Amino acid sequence: MDLFNNSSDYNLLPYDGTVNYYGIVLNKSKASLFYESLLNTIAWENDVSIIFGKRIETKRKVAWYADKPFEYTYSNNTKQALAWTPELLKLKELVEQKTGEQFNSCLLNLYYDGSEGMAWHSDGEKDLKKDGAIASLSFGAERKFAFKHKELKTTIALVLESGSLLVMKDKTQTNWLHRLPPTKKVHRPRINLTFRTIVEKQG
Repeated sequence: MDLFNNSSDYNLLPYDGTVNYYGIVLNKSKASLFYESLLNTIAWENDVSIIFGKRIETKRKVAWYADKPFEYTYSNNTKQALAWTPELLKLKELVEQKTGEQFNSCLLNLYYDGSEGMAWHSDGEKDLKKDGAIASLSFGAERKFAFKHKELKTTIALVLESGSLLVMKDKTQTNWLHRLPPTKKVHRPRINLTFRTIVEKQG
């Protein structure tokens, strides 16, 4: 199976969801400029999870930006969105052009090296548009990214390059888990932007 086909019509998942890998959408020079800008201008904070009432602070850093000061709750932790930076608006426009989707928010992750990753999970929080697209833009170190079917345990993996775009949509979050496995081979930081759609609460 060719996991590196750049066609937006090509689905990496064999069933029960849709994942399109667009490959590199920003060349090396542009990706490097955005990487440096994001590293130095984003309001990074250590991520926090509340597990069995205990506050756990991760090495990974995060930031949350959106059209409005939306609240977003995951891992029993609620964040309030900051206003877009000029760089994030440029990237949002690029992603929307490439995908034909519309997004109103972005969760950013900063992994300083390969020892930092993300365990198996799905992005099914109630604040998110159900079955909505999530567009993942990567900068910096190349990292392996994997999917696992929740029932059948089928796994699919690929390497996300700097300047590349991946989109998860349809029933992907319902039926599949995804993760960023840790590795001892990577010694540089990676920045990941996940553009999302928050459902606005009525009233």
